[in-house]
Amino acid sequence: MQITEKQYYTPEEYLELEATADYKSEYIEGQIIPMAGASINHNRISLNLSSGLNFAFRDKNYEVFMGDIRLWIPQRLIYTYPDVMIIADEPEFFNNRTDTITNPQVIIEVLSKSTKGYDREDKFEAYRTIPSFQEYLLIDQNRIHVEQFSKTGKKRWNLYEYDEEDEKISLVTVTFEISLQYLYNKVKFGVVESESENNS
Repeated sequence: MQITEKQYYTPEEYLELEATADYKSEYIEGQIIPMAGASINHNRISLNLSSGLNFAFRDKNYEVFMGDIRLWIPQRLIYTYPDVMIIADEPEFFNNRTDTITNPQVIIEVLSKSTKGYDREDKFEAYRTIPSFQEYLLIDQNRIHVEQFSKTGKKRWNLYEYDEEDEKISLVTVTFEISLQYLYNKVKFGVVESESENNS
């Protein structure tokens, strides 16, 4: 991830720049980090999951947001764009900004080679400071493999792993189930991931 030239930006400066930018960037403790475009497999997985969630929640009090909705993490001074978020009840907007929320219950990230370590460690640690956050899915786009973390208590999380096409993932904190076959529908593992693909 490339960092912009200036050493420090305020959150307000970042939001002003982001409003007119040609591409999305994350904000991490004063630094603005450009995000490259997603790969085709990344897009397929995100769309498969989001469409399944959206259909399942059509009569339920949950809402699904994809990567264009920003998340503000105040305890870490981070603005980021998770691949998929599930919100219970109504979204809570930061400073009445309808493009920025603060209350995801479930966050899903599709892993790329350049960000998978960050998504598993520093980003997960930042997400855990969000009071509403209860469940985290990490989906590998280069092989059939999903890690599912669910909160069981204060500072306690369970981990489940899935790596067989005939398995089904059941969310713990939300009533939803999806097969890995459907999740990876049309994903071609022979496609080489671009070196610049670092979407979070």
